[in-house]
Amino acid sequence: MQKQDIILKSPLGRMAEDTCNREGSLFALLARNGVGKTAFLVQLALNAMARDRNVLHISLSDPVKKVTLRYRELFDSLVDRDTEGDINELWHAMLLHRFIMTFRKTSFSVPRFKERLTDLTAQEIFTPHLLIIDGLTFDEGAGEQLTALRELAQNNACPVWFSITTHRDEATNEQGMPLSFAQVSDFFDTVLALKPEGSATSIETVQGRFETPAVILDPSSMLIKAGNDG
Repeated sequence: MQKQDIILKSPLGRMAEDTCNREGSLFALLARNGVGKTAFLVQLALNAMARDRNVLHISLSDPVKKVTLRYRELFDSLVDRDTEGDINELWHAMLLHRFIMTFRKTSFSVPRFKERLTDLTAQEIFTPHLLIIDGLTFDEGAGEQLTALRELAQNNACPVWFSITTHRDEATNEQGMPLSFAQVSDFFDTVLALKPEGSATSIETVQGRFETPAVILDPSSMLIKAGNDG
């Protein structure tokens, strides 16, 4: 089993590569609770890791152990158990390209995050090529917070993906974007949305020039699959 097998198997390959090439850009993934935001971002991260890109995953809702388990579960689902090679060896090789950092939502701040990130990079412990911020909520100070995060991303030449929770009955604008998020949408280069449709969840581009691949998220396995798989 080789890293290339994971790259080829995942339909997110092109998206992962495109994301990592957009240094300093902010991306948002919108969906209701339980639809699969974290699963989508973890699979994007796994594909980047398979390409030897370093991923810093910041979780504001789950402890390290739970995030680690999610990565391993999705990795196990992606690899072919009948393929020759040591799967555990591949897993540990990929782990060299991931660092998990957790905060409580109430204690997260950009200055505090910047301090911890500087500790990692200054000591040459870990230098990220991709940031994932999972579970951040935007309040009245969202504009100031996003300005600081965008500046941090640009200074570190690193794109950032955010998961954004929406609500079923929330009002939307003409583009189908929740009004609570629309007020800060200009900070983001691209906004994608996960939309449950029958037995699958579609992935749609709500804002930006991002070419969304024809893929769906399978609710039973939480795996991203080609849209023409049925």
